[in-house]
Amino acid sequence: MADYKVSYAPPVGKPLGTNLTFKICTKIVIPVLNLVGKKQWRGGENIPKSGKVIIASNHVSYLDVLFLTHFLFRNGRAPRYIGKEGVFKVPVIGKILLAAGQVPVIRESKDASKALEHAVKLLDAGHCLGVYPEGTLTRDPNGWPMVAKTGLARLAIITHSPVVPVAQWGSQIVMPTYEKKIKLFPRTPIKVLVGKPLDLSPWYGKENDPQALIEATAFVMRALTDLLEELRGEKRPVEIFDPHTSDLPRTGNFKKKR
Repeated sequence: MADYKVSYAPPVGKPLGTNLTFKICTKIVIPVLNLVGKKQWRGGENIPKSGKVIIASNHVSYLDVLFLTHFLFRNGRAPRYIGKEGVFKVPVIGKILLAAGQVPVIRESKDASKALEHAVKLLDAGHCLGVYPEGTLTRDPNGWPMVAKTGLARLAIITHSPVVPVAQWGSQIVMPTYEKKIKLFPRTPIKVLVGKPLDLSPWYGKENDPQALIEATAFVMRALTDLLEELRGEKRPVEIFDPHTSDLPRTGNFKKKR
């Protein structure tokens, strides 16, 4: 991380948390998103207009972060994300992400624990932090959320932050899971449904209790999956895909030939 200059300055601007680079990017990216997707958004009133908040969302496509950011931006918040370092090494793109306030970390390494440290600082400053609790694109063959990692719960418990579940569906049609081909026409409905902020206070003080973290994580994922059921108009499978017991690699595109 020594080569990256990360900012933990309190959020300013309108939408809250925006800066010049962020705004310039939205002027370029949002028209493209509107070109390929039709907004079907509900529950934006559940996004707090100020103060620290964790946005927890399901993850089905590489485009998720752009559509989620668009949604949050239009609802008054310019979010921050803790992203994998590889993206920040891409020429030009990496510098733009840093300038927009995003934070790189090395996943699945001894330095990965720094992600929590960065996230705590961003929340303490009053930012809106976007999190994908599963830590990677879902491996569930039908796109349902997997058993998530406990980092989200630990973060919420340590910082006493509200967690707002946001289900999204449709981005995987524009860009299928683990693929990079974009479907331009016809425009795809991009559905977003936001739930009420979740209260994790029953687990406060238990950030070092593994069982408590598992319970708190399941609580968040249950709420998130309930929203996704409503968006999709169908029920989730009884057995939740668990990447911890799967033979598939924990991160990366498992569909590539190895």
